[in-house]
Amino acid sequence: MKYFILYILGILILSSACAQDSRLLVRQTLIDDITHTPIYPRLTEEVDGKVVWKTSYRYIDSIELYGITYMSDGLKIRGLLAKPRKPGKYPCIIYNRGGNREFGALKIAHGVMRMGRLANEGYVVIASQYRGNGGSEGAEEFGGSDVNDVVILEKVLGEIPEADTDNIGMYGWSRGGMMTYIALTKMDNIKAVVVGGAVSDNYASILDRPEMETGVIAEIVPDYASNKEQALYERSAIKWVDRFPNNVPILLLHGNADWRVKPEQSLHLALEFEKFRIPYRLIMFEGGDHGISEHRVEVDQQIVNWFDKYLKKNESLPDMKYHGQ
Repeated sequence: MKYFILYILGILILSSACAQDSRLLVRQTLIDDITHTPIYPRLTEEVDGKVVWKTSYRYIDSIELYGITYMSDGLKIRGLLAKPRKPGKYPCIIYNRGGNREFGALKIAHGVMRMGRLANEGYVVIASQYRGNGGSEGAEEFGGSDVNDVVILEKVLGEIPEADTDNIGMYGWSRGGMMTYIALTKMDNIKAVVVGGAVSDNYASILDRPEMETGVIAEIVPDYASNKEQALYERSAIKWVDRFPNNVPILLLHGNADWRVKPEQSLHLALEFEKFRIPYRLIMFEGGDHGISEHRVEVDQQIVNWFDKYLKKNESLPDMKYHGQ
């Protein structure tokens, strides 16, 4: 009997260890002091001899920001997590960063200003550095296997108690928009999407900005020299709109003075969405740069409205059939 009990205890311990090993989220560290970060002076001001948050950043006290490490394809990937401080269950947003390598890498500023604003609106927001970046293992592929680092975040959210995984949205800017488009064709649990200044046509990108090919794509896309056509095709949503689900509404935001990703990329993609009756809304901002910084308040409100509409209010999809009098 004694040996039988020891045997059972051994099985239970082993099962517990295996369950722990199967977890994707391997580290979650609260970032509770940002006073020594470069962004801190921008967020604060001195009032009556005290350093306080500027009015527009007082929401920081109502959110929590974490550095995370999670598993993707056997690699340890780093990222950020922002969520409301108040206990509860909240809809989720997967945020896809722009840039490449360390240019555009997630910093405290992203967590506080972009992700944090959404967390303050009642969302659990998670973001990846992508493999090879920000201390993550592996090598970046600019829309290749690194897309798996985005796709797996749906399961990572399942390990966060506050995350309502029945209501997940996705939000990407620039290269993050490209990652969003590709990921959307590989996932079936995304309910709403927002992209800004998004890359949808890398053929156009390298014509408009040849340095994007020589200094970025050719350097980090595997076997690019011998596989150029296929590599560009796989990273250009304009070529495969038929793969998009027709039950995920997409909000496209673009500045028409954007030199990094020309506004034509979103305009042309919208025309393809028309053909396939993909539910979308396109907003072009007059004189807007790549970050649409000239219209930041309106942009932020449009993003929140879109996610609230489909993730919180669960409004019906628009009727994309031609109709009316």
